[in-house]
Amino acid sequence: MTANEGARVDLVLLDVGGPIYDDVHYFAALRRATEELAPDRFDRAEFTAVYDAHRQRQGGSLRTAITERFLRPRDRQWLSDLASKYWEYPPSALYPDVLPALREIAPRYRIAVVANQRAVVTDALRRDGVADFVDVWAISELVGAEKPDPAIFRHALAEARVAPENAVHVGNRLDTDVRGAQRVGLRTVWVLRGEAPPEPTTAQLAEPDVAVRTLAELPSALDRLAGGSR
Repeated sequence: MTANEGARVDLVLLDVGGPIYDDVHYFAALRRATEELAPDRFDRAEFTAVYDAHRQRQGGSLRTAITERFLRPRDRQWLSDLASKYWEYPPSALYPDVLPALREIAPRYRIAVVANQRAVVTDALRRDGVADFVDVWAISELVGAEKPDPAIFRHALAEARVAPENAVHVGNRLDTDVRGAQRVGLRTVWVLRGEAPPEPTTAQLAEPDVAVRTLAELPSALDRLAGGSR
């Protein structure tokens, strides 16, 4: 636990890929882009192995790892740009536990979206009803900073006028979400799906304040972090 244990929670910062939408769509976009850029060197099984190793490691850039295995160093930006072109969330990507969890927590907490995404992701969030619950937006393309850069977390806090000790970040990556938020002084909830490892280690589970497997567990997790103060 952090030094903020039991402090009031006023703001919940929520990641998009993993907690809200299934990360399989980012995986598919990156795989498609890699295969197009390196058709002679691409192997689907090996691509999946690189992806799974990255998930387990919870550190470093996946795009860099893919580039090192299948492409040339100068192709990394091409890979990123092409994958972004293919990266979309259809309505079916929305996890079924998202809207019920938001309905439960929205009356008690303000909600911010803090995500490394293109600005167009807000279109999907509006289409699927998620945006109805969002008070503050911190999308990396618009903010000009990506997690784990403290700037994107501080942007959300400043927009909400909430101190770090009164905020909790919810994400599915240790490196960008949990560690990034902790550096700013936020408490953290690690969502074990998407790019989280399927079998997290004891050491990994010790990093966040709370780990959950679904957003159905989020309301009670927030209550525990706030020490039942609400």
